[in-house]
Amino acid sequence: MLNVKYCLLILALVAAPAFARGASAPGVAGTSGIAGMPSGSGVNRRAGPRSRAAADRFRAWKAAAVQALIARGDPDSLATAAGLSFPGSSALSLAARAGELAPQNAAIGWLRLQLCVDTPGCDIRDVATVMRWVDADNGAVWLPTLAVAQREKDATEIDRVLADMAHGSRFDLYWSRIVVLMFDALSRVHKDLPGGYLASDSSRLAALYGVVGAEVIPPFGPLLETCRGPAGTLRRDVCMKLSKTMQRGDTVIAQMVGFSIERRLLAPDSRESRAIAERKRLLEWRMAAAAQFDTPLLPWLKNARARARLKQMRANPREEDVGIAILREHRMPIQP
Repeated sequence: MLNVKYCLLILALVAAPAFARGASAPGVAGTSGIAGMPSGSGVNRRAGPRSRAAADRFRAWKAAAVQALIARGDPDSLATAAGLSFPGSSALSLAARAGELAPQNAAIGWLRLQLCVDTPGCDIRDVATVMRWVDADNGAVWLPTLAVAQREKDATEIDRVLADMAHGSRFDLYWSRIVVLMFDALSRVHKDLPGGYLASDSSRLAALYGVVGAEVIPPFGPLLETCRGPAGTLRRDVCMKLSKTMQRGDTVIAQMVGFSIERRLLAPDSRESRAIAERKRLLEWRMAAAAQFDTPLLPWLKNARARARLKQMRANPREEDVGIAILREHRMPIQP
């Protein structure tokens, strides 16, 4: 999984200058959540010179950015350096330093946890425990622990963790907060970075969609597998409760997984199942409609559109709310 995520990150940077966000990353149209990339994009192992040159330019830019960010030494800069360093050996230590400087920052804690999850040999237990103290109401912080229990086929531990997840009142992946944090950190060091590459607001934002999408969106497979249980069981009731919390989550992908879990637990032709399908269609429509304003016909408006989206991301932690705000800003309906 680590190699796949790294390849997706590189591909994102090839597409970044175009700033074409076909769907709200990590939203509905592409599972990778990478700017400018179609759904299901893969790695071309025979990439031509242009692709290799783009990857080389990104590596050089990234190395300069990491050094500049480390020199600043504040928590946001160190967290951003960690994200850009991954999967390098220094990523975890940089994330740990950021967490020590800002122990109550849930977004930094989540980034650190996800980097640990994706690093072979990293023991998630202490990092996950800290994250649960920082944001005890967030059911998503139990996902890595659930994955371990699922892998070890420990039914008792699975049920315990699932119940703890369902007690959470929110299901947040901190997508918008981490994107904004990294964008601002990079903006503060832009004078120290190589000129002529990712120099505009739109290109930096597009690049960060790839970086953040590859690093902070957890795998949902263990949760989906856990909630395949037969109807009428206690686990079914817990999964149903959790699915409804996920449907109010801060990312579209969490909402979609919540819809999927609940539909699996209902009769296919029931009124409730049809209502879920309708809510899913509404969410997809809103995200697609809002995404159209990210790709203006006039290229000189790209930076303004990027800044407009960032403004809404600062004000609205939930991805769906960002889309709704953009539609209202352009005086567009929020219902099809």
